[in-house]
Order: sequence, then C-alpha cells, then structure tokens
Amino acid sequence: MTESDFISTQPYTLLEEGEVKAQCSSNIALIKYWGKYEPQLPANPSISYTLTDSYTQTTVHFKKTHEFAVHVFLESVEQEEFSKKIKKYLSSIQKYIPFVENYEYTIHTHNSFPHSSGIASSASGFGAIAQCMMEISKKLGETMTEEYKIQKASFLARLGSGSACRSLYKGLAVWGRHPEIPESSDLYAVPYPFEIHPDFTTFQDTVLLIHEGVKEVSSTVGHGLMNNHPYAEARFNEAVKNLSELSVILQNGDLDAFGRLVEHEALTLHAMMMTSQPAFILMKTGTVAAIEKIWKFRKETKTHLFFTLDAGANLHLLYPEKEKGLISSFIKNDLVKYTENGNIILDKVLF
Repeated sequence: MTESDFISTQPYTLLEEGEVKAQCSSNIALIKYWGKYEPQLPANPSISYTLTDSYTQTTVHFKKTHEFAVHVFLESVEQEEFSKKIKKYLSSIQKYIPFVENYEYTIHTHNSFPHSSGIASSASGFGAIAQCMMEISKKLGETMTEEYKIQKASFLARLGSGSACRSLYKGLAVWGRHPEIPESSDLYAVPYPFEIHPDFTTFQDTVLLIHEGVKEVSSTVGHGLMNNHPYAEARFNEAVKNLSELSVILQNGDLDAFGRLVEHEALTLHAMMMTSQPAFILMKTGTVAAIEKIWKFRKETKTHLFFTLDAGANLHLLYPEKEKGLISSFIKNDLVKYTENGNIILDKVLF
C-alpha cells in the first residue's frame, strides 16, 4: 500500500449529525523507535506488545457546520490545549478524510490508566480517534474491507503519534520497513506475521510508577535530537538487526534471549538520550535501584522477569504468566518501595 491508496475518492453523503465510539489499547515497544523523518516516518523499524487493560475509550459526536471546530473532554473536563491539538491533527488529515472540516466535533475520551503513568496515552488516544474517523467514513457511505479499514486507521493514527499506528492490532505489531517482515511499511503498522511460541502470548506487564509527573523532555524533542546524533546511524542499523534476532526468539520460545535483547533495547534507548546534544536523563534513582534488584532476583531465582522502559522513568516488568506467583510477591515486597506513591499498574498482552 502507498500513500495514494489512502486518499479517498468515493463520494460522501454528509449527515446532519451522528456519533461513533471506539476503544484502543496502548502498547509497549520491545524494539524501540527513536528518531523520525517527516511526515512522522520512523528512522528504524519497531515491534510492540499491545496491552489488554490499558486503553482509551473515545466517543465522537459530529454535527454539520459552516465553521469547523473541535471540543475535547478528558474525563468529562474540557481541555482547551487538547482541543487545539486535535483540531490541528484533523485538519492535517483532510487529504485522506475529505469531509473532516464540514463538521463540529465534540470528543469525550477516557483512559483506563492514570495520565503521565508510563503508559502511552498518545498511542491509545490517537488510535481511538483514527478508528472513529474511519467509522464516520463508513456512516457517510464509504465502502471498504475490514483489512483496509484497520490499515487506514493505522496510517491516520501514525500522523498523530508515531507509535499509535501499532495500537490498532492485537498481540505483536511491527511498524517500519524490515526485509524479513512481509508487507512491513513505514506508513502503517502490520501484525507480526509469524507463529509465536505460546509462552510469549501470555506475558504479563506490571508497570512500576516510579515517576508520575510530566517528563522533563518530551518525546518529540527527544526524537529531534537524533537528527545529528553521533551514534544515530549505528543505532538505526542495530534496531534492524535486533528485530531480526527477536523474530527468531519469538518463534522458538527462548525466554532468556528475549530478556537480554529487550533489556538491551531499553537501555540503548536511554543511552541515546544521555549521549545526545544536549544530553538528558529520564531515568530516576528509583529506576536504577529497581533494575539492580531485578537483576539480582533473576540471578538468584532463575525466573524470567525482565524490564523495559519507554522514554521515561517508569519500568514495565515483563514475565510469563506461568511464573506470575513468585514474581508478583517479589514486586510487592521488593519493588513497590521504589514507586513514587506505592502505585503499580497490572496489565497483560492482548491476543
């Protein structure tokens, strides 16, 4: 599929008003995307787990108008800055959704997880909005297959938040061209196409909320600092290689190799931040202390407890469901103390 395939040429019948709803989960990347080109294209391929219980629910009411407007309510409270951001986003996709500026939109959105908690709300949020726009397209008369509908929703979500394109799929999703992933694309995500070892279909994800505030450096700024990064090219090449290695691991069920690679990816992401110009550090002392505890626990117990991080301080703890008992006790007794307010989020992958 190319960009032109997502430019709608079908006639629309504008309704006076209507309402659509969507729910979209967040995701956690295993191979990290860090660095991008315009318009929101990844500098390297990535793969993520889609989560089950961390999601955004969005309702969009649209009403025909002569003055395009957007009103966003988060948890029933109108958000002026979000409204401006979503209005700008909707205007930017008019090329692909021609009717978009014929309506006034009232958007109510709810997250199942706390804001600024280490769960990517932009991924689930833009994923849900993109799904809603495709539902409106159907209501106005556009005919499409289910496969095309989800591909275009992924394409549209990417233009709002890069990682959002992966949230449109259950299980594992790949975004970015990779020579060993059939149909992979920089324009949208695709479901991981190979059979996965059963151990990887029941992974748990417990998030340690080590820092619950807003990040000191936004992901947008962080991506931009990769443009002239001295190690950028090496990093992009390594991500391609690591995705090849992870693909084999996911199929053969090597849990130890999975942990080594996923943790290396997480630490590499933060190494890129610490070696950019200017440099910045998003991990906190609690992050480092918890990592050291995890390494010690794993060495002593031979359990398969691993961690990953996105661009922030909070740790995602990944482990197979069959080892949940011992690991849950360790988290409660030894790791919760590193969280800011004793808070954790319990989740699992969505298959």
